[in-house]
Formats: sequence, structure tokens, C-alpha cells
Amino acid sequence: MREQFPILQRKINGHDLVYLDNAATTQKPQVVIDAMNDYYTNSNANVHRAVHTLAGEATDGYEACRESLKKMYNSDKVIITSGTTEAINLVAHAWGKANLSAGDAVVLTEMEHHSDIVPWQMLAKEMNIELRYVPVQQDLTLDMEIFEASLDGAKLVCVVHISNVLGVCNPVDEIISLSKSKGAKVLLDAAQSAPHQYIDFKSLGADFMAFSAHKMCGPTGIGALLVTNDVFDEMQPFMGGGDMIETVSIHGSTFQSNEHKFEAGTPKIAEAIGWNAALKWMQEIDFKSEHKRLLEIARWLSEQLRSMGMTVYGRHDDNDAAVVSFLHPTMNSEDLAHLLDARGFAVRTGHHCAQPLLERLKISGTVRASFYFYNTREEAEAFVKQLSEILERFA
Repeated sequence: MREQFPILQRKINGHDLVYLDNAATTQKPQVVIDAMNDYYTNSNANVHRAVHTLAGEATDGYEACRESLKKMYNSDKVIITSGTTEAINLVAHAWGKANLSAGDAVVLTEMEHHSDIVPWQMLAKEMNIELRYVPVQQDLTLDMEIFEASLDGAKLVCVVHISNVLGVCNPVDEIISLSKSKGAKVLLDAAQSAPHQYIDFKSLGADFMAFSAHKMCGPTGIGALLVTNDVFDEMQPFMGGGDMIETVSIHGSTFQSNEHKFEAGTPKIAEAIGWNAALKWMQEIDFKSEHKRLLEIARWLSEQLRSMGMTVYGRHDDNDAAVVSFLHPTMNSEDLAHLLDARGFAVRTGHHCAQPLLERLKISGTVRASFYFYNTREEAEAFVKQLSEILERFA
């Protein structure tokens, strides 16, 4: 598998690249790069607007991505966006503004990524809606008693499936069931879960699900919002322009009835073609066995880090992700990351766009190592070896 990823052959400061920043973005196999290059080389044209051959090829390639996503995640409606962030903002503008009123409540959690907090804060300021935050407990799980109590009168629940900081998988089945029993819609941030598991959107019971291509071997700049048919009909367009209309006159406009209604302007054509190539590539992966393999690596690494005096923020239960966030008691995390980079190891530092969660943990940031399909136990062992040498020299 590793031979299919050109970037993994790269040297960083004379060392083999060990890429452990997958929760931020994953690397791309050659088939994805080739698919995008082929579009620009042979079929570059706009979609939906012309009958010539290139336009037909571009349209077919773009819509094939939508069809692959519908099949892979079992959804009737798939709106192509620029990523998870735009998908959540789309819910806030296209559904929220049309269906929420002053005094209505939206339930969030302290575990959310900023992209699932800031849009709702902006909407709350504009529409005077109430935001309720479910706290994270000492064991790094959501306080489900407070969650259930927060549902009274709530119109929407926004919850992250898997934390990008902790790797904790939230009990979304229970969350969705409780929310539905109280009449609340559910938006699932699946940016960290969709790349690692096949999610049956219909069976899950959520109303919205947002995720991004670049975290699952696809290109940056493209993502998707899955929507149920009923909720889709409750949404109003928030961007106007070409392709989302049926008719336009000086007296007014009418809009498309399909997903194009929310895809104004020239879409992400090359990116959709690249993402479709990534989705086809991923169909060859045994997600369950890979999840087990990577989680074992994360558990082993966590044990090693704790034995070195690190604090590890994560529990790594069976359904959790292979994400290891940690801190040294005295060594600055940014300094540590620079020293690791000098030895070829790419990790993430900072607040990971989850400042409310880190405030709850009483820290300002962590070092985060996150694993994906092409990572190996040998890389984790090399990481520990180099980290030990760094600590012996600098700590």
C-alpha cells in the first residue's frame, strides 16, 4: 500500500518521512493524483451547461462522485461542499435560518471542533437562539445526564462523532435516539469517522452528516453534506447564482429541486473526480481489520509515552480512533514538534481547533500523532526511539 503514495518516499532533513498528522489531512495515492491530472489534461470543461464532449465527460466525472457517496454511505441526498466546515455552515444558513426562531435551542458539546461551534454562535447572535453545551467528564466522555436534560425544547443537536483531539467515539446511536424522542434534528460531524468506517446514514437516523475528502485520501477543498429527504425539503438556498436555478427573470427566480439547489456556481470538478478515485481505492480496504490494527498501534504508543512521563489524553476504547494526544510535563510542545520534524516525523501541535475542550482539560494544546492506513508499527517504534533520544538530550 505504501508504494501507492508518492509522498511517503520523500526525505525530510535526510530522514524517511513518517507522516503522523492524518487527523488533519491524509496523503493521496497515485490513482487520485492521476485522476485529477487526467481531467485537466483531457477533459477540462465546466459541468451541466453544454452538450459538447468535454462538458459531458466533466459532468459524468463530477456526478459519479455524488453517486459513489450515496452508495457508500446510503444516502438519498448528497450535497457537494468545500468540506465539513462549509457543510455545517450550510446547515446553519439553509436549514437554521428557515426553521429556527428566537428562543429556540441548539445543543452542542464541549468536544466540538470550532467549525461546529462558531457557525452556531454567529447564528445565535443574529437570530437570538439559545446554545446549550454538554460538558465533557473526567473520563473524557460526554455527560449524558446533562445531555438528556438539555434536550427539552431543543430543535437541533450538533455532535462530533469522533473527537479530533481525544479520538473518543461518542455514543451517537444513543444521542440520536434521545434527540429524536424529544423532536430534535441531529447534525453529525463525521470528519474523523467517515474516513475510518462505513456509516449507513439511513440506518443511523441522523438528519445531517458532514465530512471531508482530504481526511480520506481525497483532495482538499471538497466535502459533502448528507441530508434526509424530509429535511432537504425544509432547506432554503443561501447562495444564489448559476446552476442552482430553474428559471431567472427580472421578476424573480425559481430553484432546482435536487442537490444543485445548494451548489451555486462552478463546482469542485477536478476535486470530485479525485475524491471518486479515492472512494474507489478505499473500497479495497478492510476497514474493520485496519481499525483494529491501527488502534493496537495507538494503544502501544500510549503505553510507551506514559512510561516516558507523558500525559496522554485519550482512552482508546474499541470504537475509538487511532489518535494519540500527549504532553511532556516540562518540554514545550512546539519545541518537541520541531525536534521531531528535524528527524522526519510529522505531528500536529496546538489546540486542534477545539479550544473549549482543551479549556475543560485545563491545557492550551497537545502534541498529536494520528494514524491512517499506510502507517505501520515500525513507524511507531521509530517515533518512540527518536522521542526518547530527544528527551535524553533536551528535557
